[in-house]
Amino acid sequence: MRLFGGSLAAAAAAGLALAAGAAASPAQHVFGPLHGSPGSGLGSSSGFPPARTADAGLADSGKWLRIESMAALPSYQLRIKQPSLCETNGTQYSGYLDTAEDRHFFFWFFEARNAKREDAPIMLWMNGGPGCSSFTGLLMEHGPCRVDEGGRSTTRNPHAWNDEAHIIFLDQPLNVGFSYGANVVDSYAAGKDVYGFLQLFYHSFPEYARGELHVFAESYGGHYVPATAKAIHEANVEFSARRSLGQLSAAELEKRVLPLASIGIGNGLTDPLVQYKYYSQMACNSTYPPVLDQAQCDRMDSAYPTCARLINACYKWQNVLACYPAEAYCNQALIAYQQSGANPYDVRIPCQGGNLCYPIMADIDAFLNTPAVQKELGSDVSKFESCSQKVYTGFMLSGDWMKPYVREIPPLLEAGIRVLVYAGDSDFICNWYGNKAWAEALEWSGHREFAAAPDMPWTVAGKPAGEVRSHKNFSFLRVFAAGHMVPYDQPANALDMVNRWMAKQPFH
Repeated sequence: MRLFGGSLAAAAAAGLALAAGAAASPAQHVFGPLHGSPGSGLGSSSGFPPARTADAGLADSGKWLRIESMAALPSYQLRIKQPSLCETNGTQYSGYLDTAEDRHFFFWFFEARNAKREDAPIMLWMNGGPGCSSFTGLLMEHGPCRVDEGGRSTTRNPHAWNDEAHIIFLDQPLNVGFSYGANVVDSYAAGKDVYGFLQLFYHSFPEYARGELHVFAESYGGHYVPATAKAIHEANVEFSARRSLGQLSAAELEKRVLPLASIGIGNGLTDPLVQYKYYSQMACNSTYPPVLDQAQCDRMDSAYPTCARLINACYKWQNVLACYPAEAYCNQALIAYQQSGANPYDVRIPCQGGNLCYPIMADIDAFLNTPAVQKELGSDVSKFESCSQKVYTGFMLSGDWMKPYVREIPPLLEAGIRVLVYAGDSDFICNWYGNKAWAEALEWSGHREFAAAPDMPWTVAGKPAGEVRSHKNFSFLRVFAAGHMVPYDQPANALDMVNRWMAKQPFH
């Protein structure tokens, strides 16, 4: 969740003078506050957040079930624990991926409820932010359990996405949730570490290696998923080529071609150049009652040409000096929405529970900050944060926000990897209009056919659930009556969506 949370005015005015010390808390998805003068951090390390370190009292090597490593990946190791939380009737694992560069990524894995399927797929899930824990997805959206009010316990989720698939919730980037260590504020760098994690996971748990791999995320995951899929696909191609030529060492042969079958992006920020054009339509002329008056939306429209010029410069140069001005200017135009009091993740409801807009976010923090829970999971840190303002700031200052991660999708499509873009149609911040528009504009071999394809009805249990457009291995799915977090608002329909997708069944 994020992209918008906290004080949008602060994020939008980034690079201008910001009120130092303005109180703000991040939410999960793409727009949030900055403190001080962001410009002071450009071109130096001083503007980036300090790394988080392990708590000495929690660094107990005896708490791990086992520690795995591979000669092929000498800079990585996997620490593994077997907790009994959330879904206690099934097999689960938690722990850390450690790297030699002082990076420690926390994960929590759940076996498929239908565990008799030897070929059950694996889904890797990442939440957005930038800087939000994937345990938001676990405990609020589609994990095996949902946190109860007050954060004292959890309740079984009958619509969990591990119905037919094993699922891994990965806390990345660094210093999010229970992860810690040297900062990573670039989606490409994070993607390479995720590739290393998956290699070690399959090596450690070969019993789960018979099924396909699906990489899904939401919100700023529109950056994470293309970057991660690029890292996996390119490494697969290189590994296969070198193996066919007999160029691999005995150690390197420990690695495998990761069975990447598909990616999924839910209400994502993937192509800002196209998506920023559609904020006024969602605010004033959507299928729901308007949130802003037409004059405010007209001002958004008048700002877009300059916004587009700045984003184009970022797309061309892809460095912080070109990309940061686009972040600052384009987000400025969205202040009116935050000031309206409406929920940026759902135009149908007001923002509740402070800057996070959903009271359940405080329940997640309460549950995961319970010492007994942290001990059971094996956390090395004593403070869990659903969303990290420091990590968010680091990504903003690095210029990662406006970069064209959309360009990584066509090579995946051409390689036969299936791509699903889905969007709840009441979300403002990564709205379905913008997501559908970039999907239609995407340049790939099936571009014309996809753009001309009809939108077909998607029904669940005989009731309208949305509409879908598909051509070959590319699909866009609009989800009716859902906001930014589709599984939270439409749990049964979201489960139908993901089960059909992984089973290669049509939506209509």
